[in-house]
Amino acid sequence: MDMSVADLRKEYTLQGFSEVDADVNPFKQFQKWFDQALRAQLPEPNAMTVATANFDGKPSARIVLLKEFDEQGFVFYTNYQSHKGQNLAQNPWAALVFWWAELERQVRIEGRVEQVSAAESEAYFHSRPLGSQLGAWASPQSQVIDSRDVLEQRLQELKLKYQNLEIPRPAHWGGYRVIPTAIEFWQGRPNRLHDRLHYRRGDDGNWVIERLAP
Repeated sequence: MDMSVADLRKEYTLQGFSEVDADVNPFKQFQKWFDQALRAQLPEPNAMTVATANFDGKPSARIVLLKEFDEQGFVFYTNYQSHKGQNLAQNPWAALVFWWAELERQVRIEGRVEQVSAAESEAYFHSRPLGSQLGAWASPQSQVIDSRDVLEQRLQELKLKYQNLEIPRPAHWGGYRVIPTAIEFWQGRPNRLHDRLHYRRGDDGNWVIERLAP
């Protein structure tokens, strides 16, 4: 028997998340949860939704891989001429969402966005597999193309061009850093009474922890 979408539901029962469990530093708290996601061997625990909006406020979202985080922010890499790159050029703010279903956890991050330094982008670009480096040149990300053959042909041309040569980083490709103004940790709980601890940066630069109603 087919089940109605409205009837799809799951009761969250694994654990809670209280103020006494929370680190006063949200980056250390994120590290703790991220390490637990790694130990649980979740598929792509660094996968996150990146939501952007253009100058008019029209939103757009997609899944991107987190590649670095520290107390400066959360870093991902992309084509600056892509749809999200165009959004960020018009409106340099973004929201990130991590969903770790097996742990019944979600992390939401909101903040201002800036490009990482050219040196950071260079270092990460040259750490990537050669196929990924060539792909950054081959794909005019988010642009309309006639067929997949366009990509395949371009890739073959690039393989020949850079055979036995270092592949330079395209000027249109690099990193963004999301500098958080707010980070929320969500732990699923029974009866939809989930735990939500919200960190916001106060006027003095320190982090304030608040509990939000689910």
